[in-house]
Amino acid sequence: MKTFFITGVSSGLGRAVAIGALDADHRVVGTVRRADDAERFESLAPGRAHARLLDVTDDSAVASTVADVESRVGAIDVVIANAGYGLEGIFEETPLSDLRDQFSTNVFGVAATLQAVLPYFRQRRAGHLMAVTSMAGLMAVPGMSAYCASKFAVEGLLESVRKEVAAFGIHVTAIEPGSFRTEWAGRSMIRAERSIPDYDELFEPIREARVRASGRQLGDPAMAAQAVLAILDEPEPPAHLVLGSDALRLIGSARAAVDEDIRRWQSISRSTDFPDGAQLASS
Repeated sequence: MKTFFITGVSSGLGRAVAIGALDADHRVVGTVRRADDAERFESLAPGRAHARLLDVTDDSAVASTVADVESRVGAIDVVIANAGYGLEGIFEETPLSDLRDQFSTNVFGVAATLQAVLPYFRQRRAGHLMAVTSMAGLMAVPGMSAYCASKFAVEGLLESVRKEVAAFGIHVTAIEPGSFRTEWAGRSMIRAERSIPDYDELFEPIREARVRASGRQLGDPAMAAQAVLAILDEPEPPAHLVLGSDALRLIGSARAAVDEDIRRWQSISRSTDFPDGAQLASS
């Protein structure tokens, strides 16, 4: 039996993974924002499902919650920083206060969670850190600039942390889902108000298509949970766990475009070196 600490288990992929872990006879501590969600979560598996009320933007509360779990429930084996939300909107129309709020939850909430758990993992020389980013952490689409920026930031955070903790036997995995049949694109999505007609032609069809697709997405949350659980016992688990064929296709296309851009302009890239740079680099 492993002990999981998962933020944001009241709905979406967080709840799906938590249920999958409980069905596999693991113990799960899940964070929620409301007392009634806490009761519903604990009723899933009395004695193995433990709920904690937590706002991940409260750094001290995150740290004290993790400490409480370690002392009262048991040593955490797997942490999944999942709590987050989507902010849809054209960048020029998105208030900076909304952008800061997006980062407060999606980036700093993740950072606080991982940082709170790391001392325990480092002391035990074991543990698996995970965070749910998105295919939008490796590719970007118009009308989701704040969300994509937050997920790109988490990808960079995880990439660096992975190299820092590798010598301690700690694994780090970015979970990068595509479109899944959750409430993410429905009631859970925050949408910035429209105000600039110049963007109507580009953005209105995108917004309408996203609303229409809500509830009919390709991805099955229960299967995503099984994919996450499947890598836990791997001696070398993936640094990037892409979930969904749509994510594979869109991430692949985006990365190919970046590679082509770099290739096309490499002569200008090289032109910025000092003339004796090659000699200095080899000495």
